[in-house]
Amino acid sequence: MDWYQVIWLSILQGLTEFLPVSSSGHLALTPSMLGWSDQGLAFDTAVHVGTLIAVLGYFHADFRLLVREWIRSISTRQSTFHSNMAWCILFATVLIGLVGFLIEGVVSTLARNPISIAIATIGFGLLLGVADLWGRRTREFREIRTLDMLLIGLIQILALIPGTSRSGVTLTAGMAMGLTRQAAARFSFLMAAPVILIAGGWEGYQLITDPNPVDWSKLLVAIGLSASVAFLCIRYFLRYLERFSLMPFVWYRLALGVIILYLFM
Repeated sequence: MDWYQVIWLSILQGLTEFLPVSSSGHLALTPSMLGWSDQGLAFDTAVHVGTLIAVLGYFHADFRLLVREWIRSISTRQSTFHSNMAWCILFATVLIGLVGFLIEGVVSTLARNPISIAIATIGFGLLLGVADLWGRRTREFREIRTLDMLLIGLIQILALIPGTSRSGVTLTAGMAMGLTRQAAARFSFLMAAPVILIAGGWEGYQLITDPNPVDWSKLLVAIGLSASVAFLCIRYFLRYLERFSLMPFVWYRLALGVIILYLFM
């Protein structure tokens, strides 16, 4: 990879990992649309490490509380709001990891198919718009019920479909259940960390047997750049949701899907 590709794709990953527009879809499509070679396992691992650093750094207080309450629930056998959330996030992570492992071949095939990415981009974009326009959106973060957490965790499995967007599908589910945009986004981001860890860990495991040489200077830049961009993206996206709707992202997804269909059909 050339340096300009490293910089562009790192920024793209940092922006799209937490916005409801599908990072995997963008990373899969960009090389094919621009005629670039595949970025490879090492780069994918690096940008996942970067975005993991970003979400852990931004929500460090939340994660400390979740871990502390989870450990306390094991020793005292008493549940709290945060211990229940920790268990639900753990359940959702194990579930999406298991399903992802079982259907890895199918996911890889879909990731190389621009038409399937376009259909997922449009279809789940429309669902996001429906939830944003017609969801009740009255319940705040502390009003998330355990059943809500479990259902959102189950629905997160749909994010394995390239073009769907993990944050998009979990935001859609949260708003459809009556959560405010900010509450749905915050829970979505908290669920993201272990999922990104699994994805990066799996890619890192595969990287061990990859015969291609690794350019560590480019990987370090990819980690730092994707982490910085993702951190800023989380901060300003949450501020954006305090005042504005998700409809600009819906229109973006629809436009992107139509462009992909036009280019590849």
